[in-house]
Amino acid sequence: MTARSMSKGSNLPVDARAVRAELTWAAGAGVPDIDGSALLLTGSGRVRDDGDFVFYNQPRHTSGAVTHLGKRSAAGAATDTVEVDLSRLEPAVERVVLCASSDGGTFGQVQGLVLRLLDAGTGAEIARFDMVAGTETAFIGGELYRRQGKWKFRAVGQGYASGLAGLATDFGITVDDAPPAAADSTTTAAGPSAAPGATTPPAASAAPPAAPATPPRSPVAPTVSAPASPAPVPPAVPPSVPPSAPRLTKGEERLPVDMRKRLSLRKEQVAVSLRKHGAAGVTARVVLVLDASGSMSFLYSKGVVADVVERMAAVAAQLDDDGEMQAWTFASHPARLPDLPLGELPEWLRLHVRVGEMSLFRRGRKRGLDPSQVDMREVGIQNEEQKVIAEVRSFVRNSPSAAPTLVLFFSDGGVYRNAEIERELREAVEEPIFWQFVGLGRSNYGVLERFDTLPGRRVDNVGFFAVDDIGTVPDPELYDRLLSEFPQWITAAGRAGILRS
Repeated sequence: MTARSMSKGSNLPVDARAVRAELTWAAGAGVPDIDGSALLLTGSGRVRDDGDFVFYNQPRHTSGAVTHLGKRSAAGAATDTVEVDLSRLEPAVERVVLCASSDGGTFGQVQGLVLRLLDAGTGAEIARFDMVAGTETAFIGGELYRRQGKWKFRAVGQGYASGLAGLATDFGITVDDAPPAAADSTTTAAGPSAAPGATTPPAASAAPPAAPATPPRSPVAPTVSAPASPAPVPPAVPPSVPPSAPRLTKGEERLPVDMRKRLSLRKEQVAVSLRKHGAAGVTARVVLVLDASGSMSFLYSKGVVADVVERMAAVAAQLDDDGEMQAWTFASHPARLPDLPLGELPEWLRLHVRVGEMSLFRRGRKRGLDPSQVDMREVGIQNEEQKVIAEVRSFVRNSPSAAPTLVLFFSDGGVYRNAEIERELREAVEEPIFWQFVGLGRSNYGVLERFDTLPGRRVDNVGFFAVDDIGTVPDPELYDRLLSEFPQWITAAGRAGILRS
């Protein structure tokens, strides 16, 4: 098939079995963050339920026909891609609308906005649509539609000044807690007329008041839900909030865009793992413990530990009522770090994710430290896990909580105080604490590895697993492994009277 440069409203046949829609733009300072997405529509021009919205938080349609492949960037250009396997689309799906939304500005601030349609099998370009926009914060680049059993592509170029909420409303999605969409919420780069095939917005008499041309961004991201149906259906959402996650009420709205998106998706993955293990709705105080011994220095310098902390922040965001984690670092000695509020995650990582140090001639506080930082010379470089375990136990005793405590303990091993560690963890059996140890490598973990098999405990209060490279473990797998034993312990500890309602 020969590539064709398209104008707005034009169409062409698509003979490829599967296609990729690549949205490309010039990245740089002051350019909003752009996200591609797709809506699967029936002949009525509306979604069937929330599963027909495919975006980065819900990247694969249940049919497997539409997949959000994600972003990449190179040489000042950014690309977000959606792949559509036309041969796998269900008969009820007659259109796939290829959308985009901007975060942090309008599409008028985006240069070089192009939608390319590629043959997914050969990579050959089928069509190219160069788009121009103004005050829009959501945009329909094009659509794939079925005509007499064949698929065609239309260049649409339809923008929404009312953002993703206005776009979603037009396709049968109900938007709550968002700026209301106007009765006629669409604008276009070349005029107010809707593109061919665009759906008609709700009648003016039934529509909420018109939104301003550029509505202010709410710190609480809109929650999108599908129309009512006979059976309860989880709500579909715009890219800022995953379907089952709480709204942004714990400071998450202050995070950088990319970090906020990762957190949003990871919270939902944590929620899925909890539901899978029968612990939906469980709350817990989350405590993070980081090994800062000398052998960990490589993992700190390569950013592995910082990435671990960011991934664990999603556990606290989902489990902890206030979304705040208590945190400790340890080597020769333990040191409590400042509490980690979600909204301050980038600065907390910069200030507090640091490896221990050895000082032969320590004289006063080290120069250049922020007042909130721990002097890592006090922490040292050896492994003394039993000391930090004792300190966390003391904290829980002195700061009682109605919720149980989940300790996420990361270490690269080198465990040698086996008797002392075993004594601390045995004594902790009667306390409302579950200890989840994660090994970062292939080192010796001593009693931590063997604790599951140790007799003489009323409940199993310790979980352990080790991974060679935690950075290669996908989030769903990591959260499954982290949270698989915790719900079992909650049940057992409740029956034993360790946890009291």
